[in-house]
Amino acid sequence: MPAIARPRRSILYMPGANARALDKAKTLPADGVVLDLEDSVAPDAKPAAREQVCATVNAGGFGRREVVIRVNGLDTPWGRDDLAAAARTGADAVLVPKVNGVDTIHAVHALLKSAGAAETMRIWAMMETPIGILHAEEIAGADPRLECLVMGTNDLAKELHAAQTPARLPLLTGIGLCLLAARAFGLAIVDGVYNDIRDADGFEAACRQGLELGFDGKTLIHPSQVEPCNRVFSPSADELDYARRVIAAFEAAQAEGKGVATVDGRMIENLHVDNARRMVAMAEQIAALQGAAAPA
Repeated sequence: MPAIARPRRSILYMPGANARALDKAKTLPADGVVLDLEDSVAPDAKPAAREQVCATVNAGGFGRREVVIRVNGLDTPWGRDDLAAAARTGADAVLVPKVNGVDTIHAVHALLKSAGAAETMRIWAMMETPIGILHAEEIAGADPRLECLVMGTNDLAKELHAAQTPARLPLLTGIGLCLLAARAFGLAIVDGVYNDIRDADGFEAACRQGLELGFDGKTLIHPSQVEPCNRVFSPSADELDYARRVIAAFEAAQAEGKGVATVDGRMIENLHVDNARRMVAMAEQIAALQGAAAPA
């Protein structure tokens, strides 16, 4: 399956040192979970968290959810051991923090391979430093294991000395460069977190902005954010109805030897049909993830 075809509407961080949180991750309707060994784990708890996360992943029970282990950086005392341990689990991917250039991706690939990682295990890269974002194009094309870019907007704002505003204007240049790089190389890309878990309206507005910018989904810090995030990043019934009519009208026009069609007074060309088919395919994948039939 192409990287962007799998639903990644909601990617929930869960602290690797918290056994209850790891178990809860198996029950939440998130498309994916990131079991974290980095920011959420105190230095003296990292070895125990590593063992706990790897045991949890190997025990299974996550269903169709995508399971990702966020390791510590290779420049820390724990990063290489994290990767070696994660490589021997059934995780779908490892998430590497603060990727500054292609050398990090190449080193992670080599470490995964030497530790016996399955060929299906993928690399996700956190884009959260100015130098990393300036190298986004090189990073995105660096390695066949690389599947997804993850925006680290908190760290990026800190490094830029920028304010975190609802419109996120100080961050849009970096966000745009990463979106361009991801799409140029067929990668998935998910937005950064929203910090105020009490601000439901602000969170939904942030999700809608991410959707409009072109993200596949958003990283989350609390289970209460999963449902609204899934709703915003899912095609609506009206959108699916229109997409299916676009596909049908274009196919009918082609059967008559025409290259364009009209739907609701709008001219339809190949690019509109491609978007419509992508939306319908995503709806089918979401339905499969939820264990239900796709909307008719």
